[in-house]
Amino acid sequence: MAFRKFLPLFDRVLVERFMAETVTKGGIMLPEKSQGKVLQATVMAVGPGSINQKGELQPVSVKVGEKVLLPEYGGTKVSLDDKDYFLFRDADILGKYVE
Repeated sequence: MAFRKFLPLFDRVLVERFMAETVTKGGIMLPEKSQGKVLQATVMAVGPGSINQKGELQPVSVKVGEKVLLPEYGGTKVSLDDKDYFLFRDADILGKYVE
């Protein structure tokens, strides 16, 4: 698995976006242009955190396996093992889903 080979630095979070819906509930196939950008993702790997002004380690607020809400724009695209992942800073993640 790709996330075992890649460890983000500082407060970076590696996520894998959910796949866009290609069929509506009514069974209509959607073309790529009309599919919306998926804002939900699964956290695949996290960095150790960032150093605050006091020199203390500020841990990342999400854990591997959690579902998060991403901003519409931003992040750095990373391709590992022919799969696309995205790197976001911890502060850029809008929230996480709880069950």
